Amino acid sequence: FLMERKTHVKINRKEIILAKLRRSCSCTPQKLKNFLMDFFPVLQWLPKYRCKEYIWGDVMSGLVIGIILVPQAIAYSLLAGLKPIYSLYTSFFANIIYFLMGTSRHVSVGIFSLISLMVGQVVDRELLLAGFDLNDDAPPASGDGSLQNDNLSNITAFNLTIAGINAECGKECYAIGIATALTFMAGVYQVLMGIFRLGFVSMYLSESVLDGFATGASLTILTAQVKYLIGIKIPRSQGHGMLVITWINIFRNISQANLCDVITSAICIVVLVTAKELGDRYKHKLKFPLPTELVVIVVATLVSHYGKLNEVYASSVSGAIPTGFIPPKVPEFNLMLRVALDALPLAIVSFVFTVSLSEMFAKKYAYTIRANQEMFAVGFCNIIPSFFHSFATSAALAKTLVKTSTGCQTQISGVISAMVVLLVLLFLAPLFYSLQKCVLACIIIVSLRGALRKFRDVPARYRVNKVDTLVWVVTMSASALVSTEIGLLVGIVFSMLCIIVRTQRPRTALLGQIQDTSFYEDDSEYENLSTVPKVKIFRFEAPLYYANRNYFLKSLYRLTNLDPNLEAARRKKYEKKEKQHLKKGNHRMANGLGIGETTLQLVPKQIDFQALVIDCSSISFLDTTGVNTLKEILKDYKNLNISVLLACCNPSVIDSLKRGGYFGKDFGCMQEMLFYSIHNAVLFAKDQK
Repeated sequence: FLMERKTHVKINRKEIILAKLRRSCSCTPQKLKNFLMDFFPVLQWLPKYRCKEYIWGDVMSGLVIGIILVPQAIAYSLLAGLKPIYSLYTSFFANIIYFLMGTSRHVSVGIFSLISLMVGQVVDRELLLAGFDLNDDAPPASGDGSLQNDNLSNITAFNLTIAGINAECGKECYAIGIATALTFMAGVYQVLMGIFRLGFVSMYLSESVLDGFATGASLTILTAQVKYLIGIKIPRSQGHGMLVITWINIFRNISQANLCDVITSAICIVVLVTAKELGDRYKHKLKFPLPTELVVIVVATLVSHYGKLNEVYASSVSGAIPTGFIPPKVPEFNLMLRVALDALPLAIVSFVFTVSLSEMFAKKYAYTIRANQEMFAVGFCNIIPSFFHSFATSAALAKTLVKTSTGCQTQISGVISAMVVLLVLLFLAPLFYSLQKCVLACIIIVSLRGALRKFRDVPARYRVNKVDTLVWVVTMSASALVSTEIGLLVGIVFSMLCIIVRTQRPRTALLGQIQDTSFYEDDSEYENLSTVPKVKIFRFEAPLYYANRNYFLKSLYRLTNLDPNLEAARRKKYEKKEKQHLKKGNHRMANGLGIGETTLQLVPKQIDFQALVIDCSSISFLDTTGVNTLKEILKDYKNLNISVLLACCNPSVIDSLKRGGYFGKDFGCMQEMLFYSIHNAVLFAKDQK
C-alpha cells in the first residue's frame, strides 16, 4: 500500500524576507526598548535581582575570583609578551562589559592562557619583523614606573615608520599596539558573525578538535615557560616548530641555569601542586578554594625583595608595574591590516570556548543563554577594551568552576572581581616589582594540569571511538609541533575528512530474518538468522552520493555474489556462440574438446535469487548520482529477470527518486517498487512468479 502524502503549502520566501526587512527597518519606541533590553541583558535580570538570596554568594565568588585573577593576570602577561599592567586592564574591562552584555550567569570572562598564547605569538612575530630583540630578560629599568619609559635600544625607527607608528615608540609600545589591533579585529569579526548569525561555525569544532587543540597549545605554553623556571636566557622562538626549537635551545643552554630560580621554581611547584591536590580532595569540606597562588606570590615577592635575589643572584623579576590608567587610544589601522588574518582563528576560538562553557553551565543550572548575544558580548569584550590597552579575552573553565563552587548566582560577582583588580591597578601594583618571573611561570604551568591530564584519558577515549582519538592526536600534534593556528585548521580539516571517509566506505551488509518475526538484521553480526529463499536483502548505512557510488556497487556485487554487467556480457557471448554453431550446423565440432571448454566457460551462471531488496533506512539523502545509480541497478538486474525493491525510504529519498524518474513518468509502478518495511517487500517478492 502507499501512504498518502500531505500537501504542503508553498512558502513565498520573497514575501517573508521583505516582511522581515520591513519589521527590522521600522523604528518604534517599543521596538527600541526591546532592542536595548535584548542587547543589554542586565536590564532584564538586574531589576529582578534577589538581593537577600544572591548577594552573599556573588560577593564571595567575586572576591575569590578577583584574588585569583591578580596573580593569573600578572603571570599570563608572560604568554602574551606584554607587561603585567595590560593583563590587569584586560581583566578589569572584560568583567565589566560581560556583566552588561552576557547572558550566562556563571562564566568567568577574562584572560585565558590559550588566548594569551595566540596573542603572544602574533606579537612576537611582528616585533621580530620590526627588528626588535625578543629577549625580555634584560634587567628592569628602575624609575617611576611610567609606561612611557622604554628600553632605548629597542627602538627601531625604520620599521615603526613603515607600520605607521611614531618613531619614538619603542618595543613595549609597539607590542601593545599589535595586541590591541589584533584584539580589535577579533572583536569586529565576532560582531560581524553575530550580525550575520554565523554561530554555526562553532559546529565544525568538535570536542575532539577542541580538546586536542587545548592540549597541544598547553604543551607549547609549558615549553615557553621552561626558560623562566630555570632562569636561562634564550631567544623566543618563532614560526613553525617552535616547541622543538625551544627545547633544543634549552638543552644547549642548560649549563647556564640560575640556581636561585631553579630552587624557587621547585619550591613553588611543590607548594602549588600539593595545595591543588588537597583542594580537589577536600573541596566538599571547603567553603571556597584556597588562594594558593596569591599566598605564593606574596611570600615570593617578600623573599625576593628582602633577599635581594635580583641584585645578588641575577634572578629575573617582573619590574615596575605602574598604577592608574593610560589615556585611551584608537588601535592603529595599519597594524590591523597586518594582523587581520591572525585575528580570525583568535575570534573563532574565543567565541567557541565562551559559548560552549555558557551552554554547559546553563544546562547544569536550568536556564537558557542566547548564543548570538554571547557572540556580541565577547566581541565587545574585545572591541571596547582594545581602546584601553587591553588584549583578547575569553571564558575560562577553571575560573568558572571556582565561581560556581563559591556560590555565584549572577554576573554581579564579575563586578566584584573587577573591583578587586581595580584596587590592585590603583594602589597595589608597584608592590610586585620584585616578584620573580619563575614564580609566574610556576603558576602558569600548574594551571595547565587539567589540559595535560587529557593524556591519561587517551586509552578510554580510544576504547569509546578510535576515529575521534585519531582526530585528537592529529590536532594535538599539529598544534604543538607546527603552530596553534595551523593545528586548529588541521584539526578541522582532518575531522571533516574522517566524516567524508566514513561516508565513502560505510558498513554494508546482507540481512537475514529473525526467526518467527518480521524483523531483519545483519547476517554477519548475529547468530540464528534465517536466509530468505530467492531473496537478497542489502543494507547500505550512509547517504548515497557521488563519492561513494562505486563503493555501493562493489559492495552490492560482492555480497550478492553477482555482477549483473558481467553476467549479462557472459550471456551475450554464450548466445552468440550458440547462434554461430547452429548456423554452421557443425554439431560434431561443438562437441569437440577445445570448443567444449569454451562453451562451458560461457554457460550462464545459476542465480540463486529472483528479488533484491535494498534497505534504505540508513540512506538519509540521494544526489543526482545516487538516483542514477539506483536507476542503473534497476535496469541491469531487470535484464537478468531480477526485481529490485526499495524498503524504508524516507520522504526526502522518495522525492529525489520521483524527480529523477525512477518510478516512471506517471508513477504507475511505484507500489510494486517501494515498500514501507523490509518484511512487506519480502512478502511481495515471495508472491512473484
